[in-house]
Amino acid sequence: MKGIILAGGSGTRLYPATIPVNKHLLNIYDKPMIYYPLSVLLLAGCREILIISTPKDISRFEELFGDGSKIGIKFYYSSQKQAKGIAEALIIGEDFINRESVWLILGDNFFFGHGLHQLLKEALIYHNGEGATVFAYPVSDPHRYGVIEFEENGKVLSLEEKPLNPKSDYAVTGLYLYDNKASELAKTLKPSSRGELEITDLNKLYLQRGLLKVKKFGRGYTWIDAGTFDSLHQASDFVRIIEKRQSFKIACIEEIVYRLGYITKEQLLQTIAPLKNSGYGKYIMKIIEDID
Repeated sequence: MKGIILAGGSGTRLYPATIPVNKHLLNIYDKPMIYYPLSVLLLAGCREILIISTPKDISRFEELFGDGSKIGIKFYYSSQKQAKGIAEALIIGEDFINRESVWLILGDNFFFGHGLHQLLKEALIYHNGEGATVFAYPVSDPHRYGVIEFEENGKVLSLEEKPLNPKSDYAVTGLYLYDNKASELAKTLKPSSRGELEITDLNKLYLQRGLLKVKKFGRGYTWIDAGTFDSLHQASDFVRIIEKRQSFKIACIEEIVYRLGYITKEQLLQTIAPLKNSGYGKYIMKIIEDID
């Protein structure tokens, strides 16, 4: 399974912090922001992952992750020269996708919940290689988001971007699952008034064809768009509380690939050797001891 992380943009909502560094490399508590969407793709079964960022920042992600062999996956890298919209990621990644289904996640989106792994597996079965699947989350202020209206059986009725009078309380999150037509359809989009290829417009094309599906995040799940200072700190506080109280780490990618069987104990020990004196490295050592 393939996945794309869109980690571009200028991060203006986080200025001046993002003037010297890409926002997706800022920390959410104890690890870089991009670890969190990456963990979602790993749980979704992706072993080939394309990271799209700005020309000046892509080398930083290459330095962070390398080719992925240390954690049993394969990373690819591409640049988005200008911020031309989320849907452009599917055009940039066309050769990478190679007419397969693909997960797309925004690099500043944080997801957490017991059973997330199972929910993603169910979504993949429900998707069944056809159409587009979006993930809906209940919010108190839906007018700030793309809003999806759907029936109890999951049939999508409408999709609106930041409506004045929302037809539901469900926002479309920054996680998407597309079939092998996504790149071709994205090419047919016209730029919006912002000069971007809007992901909502792409999803509407699938809706018009009766091929837009929805998977609902219910009670017990947390979704945070960490693109502002307030939401970044909310996500950090959330992770800190969970990790302190329950003694496990959220989005520890080495733990995830080890538990999924992508790497051996020996490979994991070699990977974390430079981290052995950090709290992160000590946590992984404890994971190895507990599993053994």
